[in-house]
Amino acid sequence: MKAAIITGLNQTPVYGDFAEPVADSGEELIAVTAAALTHLTKSRASGSHYSADRVFPAVVGVDGVGKTKDGRRVYFVLPAAPFGAMAEKTRVPSSHCIPIPDDLDDVTAAAIANPGMSCWAALVERARLQPGETALVNGATGAAGRLAVQVAKHLGAAKVIATGRDRDAVEKLTAFGADAVIPFHLDDSDPSSVAKYEHALQEQFSGGVDVVLDYLWGKSAETIMIAAAKAGPEGRAIRFIQIGEMSNQKVELSGAVFRSSALVLMGSGINSVPFTALLADIRGVFQAVNPAKLKIYTIAVPLSQVEKTWNADTGRDRVVFLPGK
Repeated sequence: MKAAIITGLNQTPVYGDFAEPVADSGEELIAVTAAALTHLTKSRASGSHYSADRVFPAVVGVDGVGKTKDGRRVYFVLPAAPFGAMAEKTRVPSSHCIPIPDDLDDVTAAAIANPGMSCWAALVERARLQPGETALVNGATGAAGRLAVQVAKHLGAAKVIATGRDRDAVEKLTAFGADAVIPFHLDDSDPSSVAKYEHALQEQFSGGVDVVLDYLWGKSAETIMIAAAKAGPEGRAIRFIQIGEMSNQKVELSGAVFRSSALVLMGSGINSVPFTALLADIRGVFQAVNPAKLKIYTIAVPLSQVEKTWNADTGRDRVVFLPGK
């Protein structure tokens, strides 16, 4: 079968022939119709993600959409290594499959599952967001963060604050449900850039913020926690949920930030949330797509173009590979 294949760490996948999978008892053999290119897929392929299999040669791809042998249309996740989602066929434990609503197309389902799960799990499983609360999304201009703004609103947030490094992109998030936006540019050589961001954050925290979803980590997350400690109302718990590290930076904090606030720091992802709960979160996202009018922009690409597309700059659109094309 045709597949996107790597033979070692930090490689761009090559389109080629790979042995077809044979499903064992308790597994589904799936004819793949769509598989999205996500940060999780790329980091697992490079070996940098904590859940990477590091089995070679292997087919890349963490999740996708396809049909089982008996014709059921399903979303699947975490195929059994060395098989992955970006191939004409894969094998997956039956418990790793969920049905797709009839009114949800394959490309949208493949594109929205991973970013939708990440914010749904963070808001529902970890933050326990309550209707009427205020949420702040740090790094809201990417596909995942933009979706988080929409999902937070759908789940009942009374106010959503969006931050981002791209001024034009973050200001456009009001069209996706953001009630306030804070663009920032942090430069260690210019202390005023950090002070300006911290001041804008303190204005929001002084009014009360209940949940922070962080996709960036690094200096921006550090500044948010410091602002929360300085300006958050006394005793008001702030649940800070760490989801991604797109900044590729570390955080340096004084313990006083936590002693002087009711800040609660926790992560959200594979292992910090039970697998069965993650699948339930994806179901929740799928069922919300049309009622909540959730938007995710996609580019459908034949899998044969994986080498050209893997590292291409596609803006904030989600690339979805179509095996067999």
